[in-house]
Amino acid sequence: MELNERAAYLKGLMEGLEISEETKEGKVLKAMYDLLAELCDTVTDLDDDLDQVYDELDAMDEDMDELEEYVYGDDMDDEEEDDEDDGELEAEVEYELTCPNCGAVTVVDEDTLFNQKISCPNCGAEFDIEFSECDDDECEGCTGCGAPEEEE
Repeated sequence: MELNERAAYLKGLMEGLEISEETKEGKVLKAMYDLLAELCDTVTDLDDDLDQVYDELDAMDEDMDELEEYVYGDDMDDEEEDDEDDGELEAEVEYELTCPNCGAVTVVDEDTLFNQKISCPNCGAEFDIEFSECDDDECEGCTGCGAPEEEE
């Protein structure tokens, strides 16, 4: 039942009980009914206005989609894919190297590994890294990872 229908039902109950508006209780009940009826009308008006706003917003959204398609065309699909890719941060790859001089383990990032001479932070010895493809027999549990091998 709608709010206005429920308010009308209460009014009918009050009339059916023959509550007099001349008594104190009757005046209070009449004032409460009038307030309730006014609130119901206000809520109904607001609900109608909100429905209209939603309809207009949907129409604007459809117009905006058409405008974006006209202006950007297929580029919008590409940008959306790029945006999704930008949101994912790639994890930095790090490598553990063992110093051939003192046996200390050093962790370096990929840029350092490929672009700089490696020196041990423990003993200061410099060493080169030789890159080769791994065979299943050479690396334990590896399937051709291309992991660096140390040169002594």
